[in-house]
Amino acid sequence: MSENHPGSAPPPTVRTVGGHRVVTLRGEIDLAAAIPLSALLDALTSGPRPDLVLDLRPVSFIDCAGLGVLCRALNRVRARGGRLQLVTESDHFRRVLRGAGLGGVFEVRPCLSGALDRATSASAPSASVG
Repeated sequence: MSENHPGSAPPPTVRTVGGHRVVTLRGEIDLAAAIPLSALLDALTSGPRPDLVLDLRPVSFIDCAGLGVLCRALNRVRARGGRLQLVTESDHFRRVLRGAGLGGVFEVRPCLSGALDRATSASAPSASVG
């Protein structure tokens, strides 16, 4: 967490769009935010064939704890025959994924509408990560 922004990240918003669960994350996804975020994503991925779209466009920072939460969610989704997509326009975030060896692991879309359009197509490969 940044010294300039004490406290935790704003709570995620969860909504359903066309049958897909869209979770919008904001602020810094760091160690302090990882535990409550993990609990939320565990709840959202507990059923069969979860279809999650994580909108990361309002995220200003993510550390290894945050990446771990994303990997856990992806593994849970795939184990249940579902799908998880990330939405971000940030080249920096894509570089962070590549640097962590996760560049080809997640489905990353630049816009929410693109993710929702693709959410109905075939599922991604089912290898686990992390």
